[in-house]
Amino acid sequence: MRIIVVDDDFLVTASLKTIIESDPNIRVEGIGNNGIQAIDLFEELQPDILLIDIRMDEMNGIDAAKIILERHPEAKILFLTTFSDDVYIIQALKIGAKGYLLKQNFESIIPSLKTVYAGQRVFGDEIITKIPSLLNDASKDGFADLELSEKEHLIMTHVAEGLSNKEIADLICLGEGTVRNYISIILDKLSLRDRTQLAVFYHKRHQ
Repeated sequence: MRIIVVDDDFLVTASLKTIIESDPNIRVEGIGNNGIQAIDLFEELQPDILLIDIRMDEMNGIDAAKIILERHPEAKILFLTTFSDDVYIIQALKIGAKGYLLKQNFESIIPSLKTVYAGQRVFGDEIITKIPSLLNDASKDGFADLELSEKEHLIMTHVAEGLSNKEIADLICLGEGTVRNYISIILDKLSLRDRTQLAVFYHKRHQ
């Protein structure tokens, strides 16, 4: 597994490199200190995962991730930051980041990298508890007339973001079959045929 680490604190990048490379199957291919360097390094090295901070000089991690994902939609980007600000979490989710961790949880970095590498999303415990209410608050405008529960609205939001049933189940701690049942109920309530129609419906309402 090939990783790029980007953080504006040189001590942090050095520590992260040491921690990550304690696993013989993971190699840090490049280190940067701002968003511009993150973009350049990603273009040059094409890593399996970009591990990046958010608040940095010159260009922050969110803006860098947006540019990278526009150029490389398949890119796996994992945010590692000291900030659990609601706005940052929402932005990370909306642009398609694969995860959001807090720096104090250093022991979770290697397992999280492996989870993201396997194609799944990962969020720290402090973050996961915030996500349902954050997504509901950020996107409920324009849907008040629909007879959907908060859980149904949350699942509709995740479908519109392109998450699979398994990803949704992992994110909100439900069984995959339960998520499938919720989606069927939502489709029935809205008189829609499939997930594609549901996503289109969501984005039209959200505009």
